[in-house]
Amino acid sequence: MHQERLLRAQSGWGWLVVNVLLYAAAIGGIIYAAVVHQAALLVPAMVVLIANVFVTAGFFVVNPNEGVVVLLFGEYKGTCKVNGFRFANPFFTKKKISLKARTLNGDRLKVNDKVGNPIEIAAVVVWQVSETARAMFDVDHYGDYVTTQSETALRHLARPFSYDGEDEDVTLRGATDEVNEELMRELQERLARAGVTVLEARLSHLAYAQEIAHAMLQRSRRRRWSPRARRSSRVPSHGRDGAPRAASQAHRRTAGRQESRPGRQPPVVLCSEHAAQPVIQAGH
Repeated sequence: MHQERLLRAQSGWGWLVVNVLLYAAAIGGIIYAAVVHQAALLVPAMVVLIANVFVTAGFFVVNPNEGVVVLLFGEYKGTCKVNGFRFANPFFTKKKISLKARTLNGDRLKVNDKVGNPIEIAAVVVWQVSETARAMFDVDHYGDYVTTQSETALRHLARPFSYDGEDEDVTLRGATDEVNEELMRELQERLARAGVTVLEARLSHLAYAQEIAHAMLQRSRRRRWSPRARRSSRVPSHGRDGAPRAASQAHRRTAGRQESRPGRQPPVVLCSEHAAQPVIQAGH
Protein backbone atom coordinates (compact mmCIF):
# COMPACT_ATOMS: atom_id res chain seq x y z
CA MET A 1 0.00 0.00 0.00
CA HIS A 2 1.08 3.56 -0.67
CA GLN A 3 2.15 5.76 2.21
CA GLU A 4 1.28 9.43 2.24
CA ARG A 5 4.15 11.93 2.03
CA LEU A 6 3.73 15.61 2.74
CA LEU A 7 4.86 17.97 0.01
CA ARG A 8 6.02 21.47 1.00
CA ALA A 9 5.09 23.63 -1.97
CA GLN A 10 6.35 27.18 -2.16
CA SER A 11 4.11 30.21 -1.78
CA GLY A 12 2.81 31.31 -5.15
CA TRP A 13 2.69 35.07 -4.51
CA GLY A 14 6.38 35.74 -5.16
CA TRP A 15 6.33 33.63 -8.30
CA LEU A 16 3.19 35.43 -9.40
CA VAL A 17 4.98 38.81 -9.31
CA VAL A 18 7.86 37.41 -11.38
CA ASN A 19 5.38 35.83 -13.76
CA VAL A 20 3.50 39.10 -14.31
CA LEU A 21 6.74 41.02 -14.93
CA LEU A 22 7.90 38.45 -17.47
CA TYR A 23 4.55 38.65 -19.25
CA ALA A 24 4.85 42.43 -19.41
CA ALA A 25 8.44 42.21 -20.68
CA ALA A 26 7.61 39.60 -23.32
CA ILE A 27 4.55 41.44 -24.63
CA GLY A 28 6.40 44.75 -24.60
CA GLY A 29 9.31 43.21 -26.51
CA ILE A 30 6.98 41.80 -29.16
CA ILE A 31 5.28 45.18 -29.63
CA TYR A 32 8.60 47.04 -29.79
CA ALA A 33 10.05 44.56 -32.28
CA ALA A 34 6.99 44.96 -34.48
CA VAL A 35 7.17 48.77 -34.37
CA VAL A 36 10.87 49.15 -35.13
CA HIS A 37 10.87 46.14 -37.49
CA GLN A 38 13.65 44.28 -35.69
CA ALA A 39 13.21 40.52 -36.02
CA ALA A 40 16.17 39.90 -33.73
CA LEU A 41 14.14 41.19 -30.76
CA LEU A 42 10.99 39.30 -31.74
CA VAL A 43 12.43 35.82 -31.29
CA PRO A 44 13.65 36.27 -27.66
CA ALA A 45 10.36 37.95 -26.72
CA MET A 46 8.38 35.00 -28.11
CA VAL A 47 10.60 32.53 -26.24
CA VAL A 48 10.05 34.39 -22.95
CA LEU A 49 6.29 34.49 -23.54
CA ILE A 50 6.03 30.76 -24.26
CA ALA A 51 8.21 29.89 -21.25
CA ASN A 52 6.11 32.15 -19.06
CA VAL A 53 2.90 30.42 -20.16
CA PHE A 54 4.51 27.11 -19.22
CA VAL A 55 5.51 28.44 -15.78
CA THR A 56 1.93 29.54 -15.15
CA ALA A 57 0.92 25.86 -15.01
CA GLY A 58 2.81 25.56 -11.71
CA PHE A 59 0.31 27.66 -9.77
CA PHE A 60 -2.43 25.95 -7.77
CA VAL A 61 -4.72 26.63 -4.80
CA VAL A 62 -5.22 24.42 -1.73
CA ASN A 63 -8.57 25.05 -0.05
CA PRO A 64 -9.39 24.28 3.60
CA ASN A 65 -9.99 20.57 4.27
CA GLU A 66 -8.48 19.68 0.92
CA GLY A 67 -5.35 17.91 -0.25
CA VAL A 68 -3.54 18.08 -3.58
CA VAL A 69 -1.89 14.83 -4.67
CA VAL A 70 1.17 15.52 -6.85
CA LEU A 71 2.52 13.17 -9.54
CA LEU A 72 5.57 13.51 -11.78
CA PHE A 73 5.23 11.38 -14.90
CA GLY A 74 3.18 8.77 -13.02
CA GLU A 75 5.36 8.76 -9.88
CA TYR A 76 3.83 9.84 -6.58
CA LYS A 77 5.77 12.79 -5.14
CA GLY A 78 3.63 13.79 -2.18
CA THR A 79 0.50 15.54 -0.98
CA CYS A 80 0.25 19.26 -0.25
CA LYS A 81 -2.15 20.10 2.59
CA VAL A 82 -0.98 23.65 3.33
CA ASN A 83 -3.82 26.00 2.49
CA GLY A 84 -3.33 28.96 0.22
CA PHE A 85 -1.88 29.97 -3.14
CA ARG A 86 1.02 27.63 -3.98
CA PHE A 87 3.60 27.03 -6.70
CA ALA A 88 5.31 23.78 -7.67
CA ASN A 89 7.09 22.23 -10.61
CA PRO A 90 5.02 22.91 -13.75
CA PHE A 91 5.59 19.31 -14.83
CA PHE A 92 3.67 18.07 -11.77
CA THR A 93 0.22 16.56 -12.29
CA LYS A 94 -2.07 17.76 -9.51
CA LYS A 95 -5.21 15.96 -8.31
CA LYS A 96 -7.39 17.42 -5.59
CA ILE A 97 -9.05 15.25 -2.95
CA SER A 98 -11.50 16.34 -0.26
CA LEU A 99 -10.62 15.79 3.41
CA LYS A 100 -14.03 16.84 4.74
CA ALA A 101 -16.14 14.58 6.94
CA ARG A 102 -18.88 12.86 4.93
CA THR A 103 -22.06 11.09 5.97
CA LEU A 104 -23.21 7.84 4.42
CA ASN A 105 -26.90 7.15 5.09
CA GLY A 106 -27.08 3.50 4.15
CA ASP A 107 -30.06 1.81 2.55
CA ARG A 108 -32.20 -0.63 4.49
CA LEU A 109 -30.93 -4.17 4.12
CA LYS A 110 -32.84 -7.39 4.76
CA VAL A 111 -30.62 -9.89 6.57
CA ASN A 112 -30.98 -12.84 8.97
CA ASP A 113 -30.02 -12.52 12.62
CA LYS A 114 -28.34 -15.16 14.78
CA VAL A 115 -31.47 -17.33 15.08
CA GLY A 116 -32.45 -16.93 11.44
CA ASN A 117 -35.17 -14.31 11.77
CA PRO A 118 -35.32 -11.90 8.81
CA ILE A 119 -34.75 -8.31 9.93
CA GLU A 120 -34.35 -4.90 8.32
CA ILE A 121 -31.24 -2.98 9.31
CA ALA A 122 -29.54 0.25 8.22
CA ALA A 123 -26.65 2.36 9.48
CA VAL A 124 -25.28 5.89 9.33
CA VAL A 125 -21.50 6.17 8.87
CA VAL A 126 -19.49 9.39 9.25
CA TRP A 127 -16.10 9.12 7.56
CA GLN A 128 -13.26 11.14 6.06
CA VAL A 129 -10.12 10.56 4.02
CA SER A 130 -7.00 10.59 6.19
CA GLU A 131 -4.46 8.91 3.85
CA THR A 132 -4.71 10.55 0.45
CA ALA A 133 -2.24 8.24 -1.26
CA ARG A 134 -4.22 5.12 -0.36
CA ALA A 135 -7.53 6.70 -1.32
CA MET A 136 -6.14 7.77 -4.69
CA PHE A 137 -4.04 4.76 -5.71
CA ASP A 138 -5.00 1.65 -3.69
CA VAL A 139 -8.74 1.51 -4.47
CA ASP A 140 -10.86 2.45 -7.45
CA HIS A 141 -13.35 5.21 -6.55
CA TYR A 142 -12.94 5.31 -2.80
CA GLY A 143 -16.48 6.70 -2.33
CA ASP A 144 -18.04 3.60 -3.90
CA TYR A 145 -15.60 1.46 -1.91
CA VAL A 146 -16.88 2.97 1.35
CA THR A 147 -20.51 2.33 0.37
CA THR A 148 -19.92 -1.30 -0.60
CA GLN A 149 -17.81 -2.16 2.43
CA SER A 150 -20.33 -0.51 4.78
CA GLU A 151 -23.11 -2.73 3.44
CA THR A 152 -20.91 -5.81 3.75
CA ALA A 153 -19.95 -4.98 7.34
CA LEU A 154 -23.58 -4.37 8.27
CA ARG A 155 -24.65 -7.74 6.87
CA HIS A 156 -21.83 -9.44 8.75
CA LEU A 157 -22.75 -7.62 11.97
CA ALA A 158 -26.22 -9.18 12.16
CA ARG A 159 -24.95 -12.77 12.17
CA PRO A 160 -23.47 -12.99 15.71
CA PHE A 161 -26.43 -11.22 17.36
CA SER A 162 -30.13 -11.93 17.62
CA TYR A 163 -32.67 -9.16 17.26
CA ASP A 164 -34.20 -9.68 20.71
CA GLY A 165 -33.78 -12.04 23.63
CA GLU A 166 -33.47 -12.30 27.37
CA ASP A 167 -32.22 -9.39 29.45
CA GLU A 168 -28.77 -10.89 29.94
CA ASP A 169 -28.22 -11.56 26.24
CA VAL A 170 -26.38 -9.13 23.95
CA THR A 171 -28.94 -8.34 21.26
CA LEU A 172 -29.21 -5.85 18.43
CA ARG A 173 -32.14 -4.08 20.08
CA GLY A 174 -30.93 -4.16 23.66
CA ALA A 175 -27.16 -3.65 23.49
CA THR A 176 -27.06 -0.62 21.21
CA ASP A 177 -23.70 0.71 22.41
CA GLU A 178 -21.93 -2.64 22.06
CA VAL A 179 -23.37 -3.18 18.58
CA ASN A 180 -22.33 0.30 17.42
CA GLU A 181 -18.81 -0.22 18.74
CA GLU A 182 -18.53 -3.54 16.94
CA LEU A 183 -19.81 -1.96 13.73
CA MET A 184 -17.31 0.88 13.97
CA ARG A 185 -14.41 -1.51 14.64
CA GLU A 186 -15.21 -3.73 11.66
CA LEU A 187 -15.72 -0.74 9.37
CA GLN A 188 -12.35 0.71 10.34
CA GLU A 189 -10.63 -2.57 9.53
CA ARG A 190 -12.28 -2.78 6.14
CA LEU A 191 -11.77 0.87 5.16
CA ALA A 192 -8.15 1.18 6.27
CA ARG A 193 -7.02 0.01 2.82
CA ALA A 194 -8.70 3.07 1.28
CA GLY A 195 -7.08 5.47 3.76
CA VAL A 196 -10.46 6.26 5.34
CA THR A 197 -11.04 6.97 9.03
CA VAL A 198 -14.45 6.16 10.51
CA LEU A 199 -15.54 8.98 12.83
CA GLU A 200 -18.91 7.53 13.84
CA ALA A 201 -21.03 4.50 13.01
CA ARG A 202 -24.44 3.71 14.45
CA LEU A 203 -27.62 1.89 13.52
CA SER A 204 -30.29 4.15 12.06
CA HIS A 205 -33.00 1.53 11.47
CA LEU A 206 -33.70 -1.83 13.10
CA ALA A 207 -36.92 -3.81 12.77
CA TYR A 208 -38.27 -7.24 11.99
CA ALA A 209 -39.01 -7.89 8.35
CA GLN A 210 -42.57 -7.15 7.32
CA GLU A 211 -43.54 -10.80 6.89
CA ILE A 212 -42.86 -11.67 10.56
CA ALA A 213 -43.31 -8.28 12.23
CA HIS A 214 -46.86 -8.95 13.49
CA ALA A 215 -46.03 -12.35 14.97
CA MET A 216 -42.92 -11.02 16.70
CA LEU A 217 -44.87 -8.05 18.09
CA GLN A 218 -47.35 -10.42 19.76
CA ARG A 219 -44.47 -12.44 21.17
CA SER A 220 -42.83 -9.30 22.55
CA ARG A 221 -46.07 -8.21 24.20
CA ARG A 222 -46.41 -11.53 26.01
CA ARG A 223 -42.86 -11.11 27.36
CA ARG A 224 -43.75 -7.71 28.81
CA TRP A 225 -46.59 -9.04 30.98
CA SER A 226 -46.05 -8.56 34.68
CA PRO A 227 -45.04 -11.61 36.79
CA ARG A 228 -48.49 -11.67 38.39
CA ALA A 229 -50.19 -11.63 35.00
CA ARG A 230 -47.91 -14.36 33.75
CA ARG A 231 -48.74 -16.56 36.75
CA SER A 232 -52.47 -16.08 36.48
CA SER A 233 -53.42 -15.60 32.88
CA ARG A 234 -50.53 -16.33 30.54
CA VAL A 235 -51.32 -18.79 27.80
CA PRO A 236 -48.36 -20.91 26.68
CA SER A 237 -47.45 -20.23 23.08
CA HIS A 238 -46.45 -23.85 22.49
CA GLY A 239 -47.96 -27.17 23.43
CA ARG A 240 -51.37 -28.72 22.89
CA ASP A 241 -52.70 -28.10 26.42
CA GLY A 242 -52.22 -24.30 26.41
CA ALA A 243 -55.77 -23.28 25.46
CA PRO A 244 -57.56 -26.05 27.48
CA ARG A 245 -55.55 -25.13 30.57
CA ALA A 246 -56.50 -21.46 30.24
CA ALA A 247 -60.15 -22.39 29.77
CA SER A 248 -60.02 -24.65 32.84
CA GLN A 249 -58.53 -21.86 34.96
CA ALA A 250 -61.22 -19.43 33.82
CA HIS A 251 -63.96 -21.95 34.59
CA ARG A 252 -62.65 -22.55 38.12
CA ARG A 253 -62.49 -18.82 38.86
CA THR A 254 -66.13 -18.36 37.87
CA ALA A 255 -67.45 -21.58 39.39
CA GLY A 256 -68.13 -20.00 42.77
CA ARG A 257 -69.97 -17.10 41.24
CA GLN A 258 -72.25 -19.37 39.20
CA GLU A 259 -73.22 -21.43 42.26
CA SER A 260 -74.51 -18.30 43.95
CA ARG A 261 -76.54 -17.37 40.87
CA PRO A 262 -78.64 -20.40 39.88
CA GLY A 263 -80.31 -20.44 36.51
CA ARG A 264 -77.50 -18.70 34.64
CA GLN A 265 -75.48 -20.50 31.99
CA PRO A 266 -71.71 -20.94 32.60
CA PRO A 267 -69.49 -18.75 30.46
CA VAL A 268 -67.89 -19.99 27.26
CA VAL A 269 -64.16 -19.17 26.93
CA LEU A 270 -62.53 -19.00 23.50
CA CYS A 271 -58.74 -18.86 23.52
CA SER A 272 -56.34 -18.23 20.66
CA GLU A 273 -52.91 -16.70 20.18
CA HIS A 274 -54.10 -14.94 17.00
CA ALA A 275 -56.20 -11.82 16.77
CA ALA A 276 -59.92 -12.17 16.06
CA GLN A 277 -60.79 -12.13 12.37
CA PRO A 278 -64.15 -10.71 11.21
CA VAL A 279 -66.51 -13.05 9.39
CA ILE A 280 -68.49 -11.55 6.51
CA GLN A 281 -71.58 -13.30 5.20
CA ALA A 282 -71.22 -13.58 1.43
CA GLY A 283 -74.72 -14.97 0.77
CA HIS A 284 -77.69 -16.96 2.13
